Amino acid sequence: MDSSFTAATVWALIGGIVLVVLLLAWQVRTIMRSARPGLRAMAALASALPLFVVLFAAAYYLLERSAPESFSESMSRTDALYFTMTVFSTVGFGDITPRTEAARLLTTGQMTANFLLIGVAARFLVGTVQEGRRLRDLAAKGDENGSPPAAR
Repeated sequence: MDSSFTAATVWALIGGIVLVVLLLAWQVRTIMRSARPGLRAMAALASALPLFVVLFAAAYYLLERSAPESFSESMSRTDALYFTMTVFSTVGFGDITPRTEAARLLTTGQMTANFLLIGVAARFLVGTVQEGRRLRDLAAKGDENGSPPAAR
């Protein structure tokens, strides 16, 4: 966390986002097989969201360290986390704003990823929970009808 913002930082951020996507994909499989898919989906979000937020906070912090003019004020690690949460929660900017093109591009990238994470991933997880419940109910009906385990 004491290096500067470089192409390696961008690749690490992209790799981290890919990791979040892979984590959610793996979680989808566990949701489908879970006896409690709603609870499992909440656990999936509880593991993916903090990783997503920390990735962007680290990128903002490194950008500010390598180009101090990028934001309206210098940022500590806590300030970078605060800025990330401000962008993620869409409450708007107050005291810290992006000034340079690189900072604005990174912020725009986070906003786009926010929409994808909130909209697409959340909808996908809700659909998975519904499908998991449907499969659980089918398995329970099979048990009631005396179906053999292979038919379930």
